Amino acid sequence: MAEMQLFGRFQDRDIREVTLATADAEAKIIELGAIIRDLKIRRKDGNMQRVVLGLNSVEDYIQYSPNFGAIPGRFANRIRHGRFILDGVEHQLVRNLDGKHTLHGGNVTGFGKLPWTIVHHDAASVTLVHVSPDGTNGYPGTMIATCCYTLVGKTLRIALSATTDKPTVVNLCHHSYFNLTGAPDILDHTLEVRANVTTPSDADQIPNGELAAVANTPLDFRRARPIRLLDAAGKRFCYDHTYLLRRDQTEPSAAEGLRVAHAATFTAPDASLAMQVWTTEPAMQVYDAYKVNVAVSGLDGALYDSNAGLALEPQHVPDSPNLPHFPTTTLRPGDLYRQVTEYRFN
Repeated sequence: MAEMQLFGRFQDRDIREVTLATADAEAKIIELGAIIRDLKIRRKDGNMQRVVLGLNSVEDYIQYSPNFGAIPGRFANRIRHGRFILDGVEHQLVRNLDGKHTLHGGNVTGFGKLPWTIVHHDAASVTLVHVSPDGTNGYPGTMIATCCYTLVGKTLRIALSATTDKPTVVNLCHHSYFNLTGAPDILDHTLEVRANVTTPSDADQIPNGELAAVANTPLDFRRARPIRLLDAAGKRFCYDHTYLLRRDQTEPSAAEGLRVAHAATFTAPDASLAMQVWTTEPAMQVYDAYKVNVAVSGLDGALYDSNAGLALEPQHVPDSPNLPHFPTTTLRPGDLYRQVTEYRFN
């Protein structure tokens, strides 16, 4: 069985941590936010390499974490003005982003900041459940969300699902920040994103509903290149953008009836380790953590500053409930929301 221990306390309940392991990988998951707190992968030289950013206590996650390793929800990313209309009824959500919009389902009261419950675990997998009552942060319907983490060799598989008793919207994602070397930043890592277009956004990073080609722009990662990019004035370009995935290279997933597509490849500067992202989702947020500045030390005393990790977040397009020409995020009673994402290390 997987190792289980007490990690801390939150809202008068224990927060447990479970450790999963294979011969080539080890992951630590806590019940708070269904967070991947640590993930180590065996490199080709035989040594284990930490590949995610993580913190040391419940208090640090609540006060300082920019969603390190969490499952944001009910709706990851942004909803304009925290409003959407479903079946002719307008719903007003908590506006936690500058008092104007909704981010990650409510931020401090979203799925990534609240306790989940471990309902099953074995040596290489753990399943967690979170129940969100009707009306939480303005969302209709009682939602039951399930997150299953599985280690298969050097692959971390994340299967997310949800049900509801009233029509609602859902958009879950996994929000780890990856760093394949432990260096202070990931700017010299290379990245390939299998996308030809992005969704242009306004000043609040909310899509305007259009599509824009990445060709001949700083957003072009169709061929692998370093993340660091300077303009003619020497100013570095920052990334927090939504890509529409081509889904031109797919495979059957572990979930019956779903196919995962190759979305991205992230590689250490010395090629000592690489990570492929495969997902069922239509889009992916690429965030280079340019805003990160954590006031407390992380795992093994690491300090996490700007560009300390790269978040590759498969999901639906932000503000999809208000952009009906993008794939739907509506979930109805009797239906099952499902998502599978795999982070494959080699």
